[in-house]
Amino acid sequence: MTPNTITADLVKKYTDIRKYSEEICAPLEIEDYVVQPIVDISPPKWHLGHTTWFFETFILQPNFPDYKVFDAQYNFVFNSYYETIGARVIRTDRGNLSRPSVSDIYKYRKYVDEHMEAFLQSAFMTEDVEPLLELGLNHEQQHQELLITDIKYILGHNPLFPVYKKEKIIKEEHAEHVEMLSFPEGIYEIGFNGESFCFDNELGRHKVFLNEFEISNQLVTNREYLQFIEAGGYSDFKHWHAEGWDWVKQNHAKYPLYWHVVDDKWMFYTLNGLQELDLDEAVCHINFFEASAFASWKGMRLPTEAEWEVASCHFNWGSRWEWTNSAYLPYPDFKKEAGAVGEYNGKFMVNQMVLRGASEATPLGHSRNTYRNFFQTGLQWQFTGIRLAQ
Repeated sequence: MTPNTITADLVKKYTDIRKYSEEICAPLEIEDYVVQPIVDISPPKWHLGHTTWFFETFILQPNFPDYKVFDAQYNFVFNSYYETIGARVIRTDRGNLSRPSVSDIYKYRKYVDEHMEAFLQSAFMTEDVEPLLELGLNHEQQHQELLITDIKYILGHNPLFPVYKKEKIIKEEHAEHVEMLSFPEGIYEIGFNGESFCFDNELGRHKVFLNEFEISNQLVTNREYLQFIEAGGYSDFKHWHAEGWDWVKQNHAKYPLYWHVVDDKWMFYTLNGLQELDLDEAVCHINFFEASAFASWKGMRLPTEAEWEVASCHFNWGSRWEWTNSAYLPYPDFKKEAGAVGEYNGKFMVNQMVLRGASEATPLGHSRNTYRNFFQTGLQWQFTGIRLAQ
């Protein structure tokens, strides 16, 4: 490839990823952009601003001479958790930001995109900047998935159950023949191995010893999970972790997020509106407590992340983020990068569990079997499901 071709490809990749974030938001009404029902949800307009702030703060300001920030106050508004960068709006107050307006944020995106495109075609775009640019693009793709899940939560907690898009946007995946895949005791290797992009928490490929184990080739379906509900799964403490049982009682939990009983029918809120529950579809929006309790009820368990990765080439994955029974901890020889980028993953390696795979909301090209997603045990709003092991 010639330098001009490489530059053109880079600009196209940047613009395509940036446009997709705006395409996700295109069906929204202005009022939808500002809502923050709970602390875990960020308003859509904040996602649009924050991903833009990333490129402005980490790429344009340090590397593009004479670049002038769009608005000096935006660093306070759109910084997420980077202590190195300075003070910021606390997470619970993101929904109180009536200003900057949605139109202001789209102007901000346009301004930064124009400067980024100029930067990418300039002599200032050096090899040293490429890893940061790649991180920024993957960061935007992470927020694209969060945009979809946050929009679903916002609309799914509106009593009108509004439709996000009329056409089917999330593929359905029905379980086929279910079997347990067997793997022998032995020493295996896990962790990223290659030249393409990965996050720092995937690095440090290393050996693990695994006892003999079996893992299902299919995800648990709504039909199977409904059997757990009808068997009194949410009223029997013996299948739950102590903290999970506390969560059940405190939240009066009786079934998964977005499940509803309407006229004696089980209904499920989707991005296409409220629909009758598809019993053959993989169960979704399950937290770690629910996944563990269901596994216990079945006389089984959740796989560890090492088991999942070793087995992943033998089954289809990608429609649900799959809970594992592994705490989110650093791999051997994990190293934090210097500066603000070092805050990206390492600081969260406590009180969270690992999920593997991808979801139907994950952007194309943003998944691999070494990807280590992580969430707190009580969270349900992501597209999370269950794969059993024993």
